[in-house]
Amino acid sequence: MKKLMEKPDLSALFSPPNPGDIVNGRLIGKDKTSVFIDLSPLGTGIIFGRELSRSRQILKKKEVGDEVSAKMVSIDNKEGYIELSMAEAQQEMTWEELRKRKETNENFPVTINKANKGGLIGQILGIDAFLPVSQLKPEHYPKVENGDQAKILQKLQQFIGKELKVTILSLNVKERSLILSEKSTEIKKIQENLKKYQVGDVVEGEVTGVVDFGAFMRFPTTAKEEDMIEGLIHISELDWQLIDNPSNVVEQGQKVKAEIIEIANNRVSLSLKALKKNPWEGIEKKYKKGDIVKGIVSKFNPFGVFIQVEPKIQGLVHISEFGNEVKMKNKLEENKKYDFQIYLINSKEHRMILKLNEKETKKQKNTGQKDKS
Repeated sequence: MKKLMEKPDLSALFSPPNPGDIVNGRLIGKDKTSVFIDLSPLGTGIIFGRELSRSRQILKKKEVGDEVSAKMVSIDNKEGYIELSMAEAQQEMTWEELRKRKETNENFPVTINKANKGGLIGQILGIDAFLPVSQLKPEHYPKVENGDQAKILQKLQQFIGKELKVTILSLNVKERSLILSEKSTEIKKIQENLKKYQVGDVVEGEVTGVVDFGAFMRFPTTAKEEDMIEGLIHISELDWQLIDNPSNVVEQGQKVKAEIIEIANNRVSLSLKALKKNPWEGIEKKYKKGDIVKGIVSKFNPFGVFIQVEPKIQGLVHISEFGNEVKMKNKLEENKKYDFQIYLINSKEHRMILKLNEKETKKQKNTGQKDKS
């Protein structure tokens, strides 16, 4: 009897919850302003305000009594409820499911709903996913003469509404990036073909697609069309100078040579700049800390401004030199030449930090005022 009347030690049954944890419960009430979830033995959870608005679509399919999952936002608010978010829980569980599919290399269908010049776009579990042109099967690849972008787009638009079998090539939860591949059925063949190459090899092939983050290049491993391999030339590997638009450097259909810089996860990373003369070699013999150099303002960024010192040498003036972005743009004009002082130069890291030569700036301002008068 004594043992029966003793209170059980519930702490051994569950761990104390923390904000960010995903919990399961039963929906016990909902109205226009709040939704209540029984999280026994933790207590009662509530979804309201912004989180309620974000969860509307999920809650439309739920009725009182249904089992639901939610993410803890706050353990104990003023009313004693545990604040929850169903939207965040849904997102986390969705990305976890996608991660599992990638790990198992699962083959699954996706319906294409959009197309652009770089590839196809579909939705998987409510997440937008991109299928690059380079990751299409050979029979689906838009083979267009002269790389006509309008014709390529027309061919890709023919896939809208159609279902393709794909695998997940890469995903990045922070950037909400989900890249697909239709080449999954050929993965073993790709693995065999990749054994013929190693990092440092130079290959010759054709640019098959140009996208915001770089260009795709296709090169042969044998004389057979089906034994072609596609690799990515990241925007940072196109040239030694800063590139805003990869299409300014390469175009679809262009024949190029590239160096293999990485082979990993059945993918090849290539570099065009590795075969070009490194403009930073010997730069410290030409320039030294303290030197005054002339440079052209090439690009503004929230963290500073890039200055073109030579055709393929860019230096950076940090935002702290001006105080804020407004003052920076008041002092400098894009495409205009100014005098700068070298504060730091490092050829190995390809870095040049500059400071605006204030004396020259004042001289330019004074000259401008005299001219106006």
